[in-house]
Amino acid sequence: MTNAQHTNENLTVHFKVKDFNAWRTGYNGNEKSRVSAGITNGRVFRSADDPNDVVIIQDVADVAKARTWFASEDLKAAMQKSGVIGSPSVRFAA
Repeated sequence: MTNAQHTNENLTVHFKVKDFNAWRTGYNGNEKSRVSAGITNGRVFRSADDPNDVVIIQDVADVAKARTWFASEDLKAAMQKSGVIGSPSVRFAA
C-alpha cells in the first residue's frame, strides 16, 4: 500500500539561534538543499518566551536520505554560519 521511498514522515528540529532574523535568512537560502534531500513544507515556530528558540516541522519523503543530509558537513557549516547554537534536536515521526 505504501511506497518505501515515499513515506509520510514528519521531521521535527528544535534548536536555539543567536539571532532569529539572521538565522531565517540562512534557512531560506538553504531551501534547494532541503528539497534535494526530500525535506519539504517547512513550518517554522518560535517560542513566545524566547524568540531565538526555534522549532521546525517538515515533511520527509525519504528518511534515509534526510538523515544523510542532516549528517553532512555542508549542513553543519550552514547551521554554524547562520548562528545555530549547539546541536539541534532532530526527531523523525510517522
